[in-house]
Amino acid sequence: MDAVFKALSDPTRRELLDELFREDGQTLSALEARFSMTRFGIMKHLKILEEAGLVVSRRRGREKLHFLNPVPIRLIHDRWVSKYAEPWAAALSDLKSRLESPMEKIFEIYIKTTPERLWEAITDGGIRSKYQFGMKITSDFTPGSRFEMAPEGGDLLGEGENVEVDPPRRLVQTMRALWGEDVKAEGFSRITWEIEPVGEDSCHLTVTHDQLREGANEQLYGGWPMILSGLKTWLETGETLTTPGSLMYA
Repeated sequence: MDAVFKALSDPTRRELLDELFREDGQTLSALEARFSMTRFGIMKHLKILEEAGLVVSRRRGREKLHFLNPVPIRLIHDRWVSKYAEPWAAALSDLKSRLESPMEKIFEIYIKTTPERLWEAITDGGIRSKYQFGMKITSDFTPGSRFEMAPEGGDLLGEGENVEVDPPRRLVQTMRALWGEDVKAEGFSRITWEIEPVGEDSCHLTVTHDQLREGANEQLYGGWPMILSGLKTWLETGETLTTPGSLMYA
């Protein structure tokens, strides 16, 4: 967490995060135009933010786009804030979501585990329920197969198709939320899980949620920081998060 605190200590880097909060997926040129700083200076600050995991970059054709990754901040929240101020933090999170109009969201996290164990945690129904709000996932995870998400003995809350299945590296799914008429009306979006081994005992997990309409209901993507925090917690400690909402369907 030292890298996160170091990255957040600089006002320019906080302003860069504010810019990506305002409009996700910006190019270096777009960010440079909003600061009275050289292109090289902006690049140095972005590098520090990327090293801290607060910014994720992706190539789109000839352009390099930068995305805000809230997962490291969520981990800090879960460690020190949630016990005392969850209602206030949730209210601020809801405000952030209402101000955003994303088409694509990217989340990254490092977990001390093996690719095989991480893949199992993503695809095993019983394990999945421990960190995704108490919902189990049911599927045979073959390309083109269907998956369903529901709490034990409860109503169906999500469904979709496994488009690409490459264990233990990559899983691409389409998904439709069913827990309310408002989210059901949003139709299908796409979720891509990418696992990359790091060193001898860790993995870099990237979750990309895209094919969202502009202004899509924030319930579709707002839970990812808590889900990934819960996944990391369970794999590394064997415990489940107890923050409000983390097991709402259990």
